[in-house]
Amino acid sequence: QIQLVESGGGLVQAGGSRRLSCAASRRTFSNYVTGWFRQAPGKEREFVAAIRWSDGTIKYADSVKGRFTIFRDTAKNTVYLQMNSLKSDDTAVYYCAADTSAIVRTNHYEYDYWGQGTQVTVSS
Repeated sequence: QIQLVESGGGLVQAGGSRRLSCAASRRTFSNYVTGWFRQAPGKEREFVAAIRWSDGTIKYADSVKGRFTIFRDTAKNTVYLQMNSLKSDDTAVYYCAADTSAIVRTNHYEYDYWGQGTQVTVSS
């Protein structure tokens, strides 16, 4: 069983920045894809970004391209989501997830393990 722990959420003003972290309970990321998803009230969970641990292949949702950056720290076994130029539409619970298939996918149904989520609220 893999446990993923997110941190870094909070309240931020529109135009500001926030960095989220996703740490695994054990060294398991090496062959996986780690993704970030978000879910706003009344909406479906949507893909934000994903990175394949082995070679750094990255995919972003169109809505965050140029504003968000996903990257990994192999020494800390942690994946980060740097969020810049935040908008009110970015307000959501952000989830970290791991896909053991090592395919960079955007459908949340494909991911095997999930964190508990961290709230990001952008005030306008």
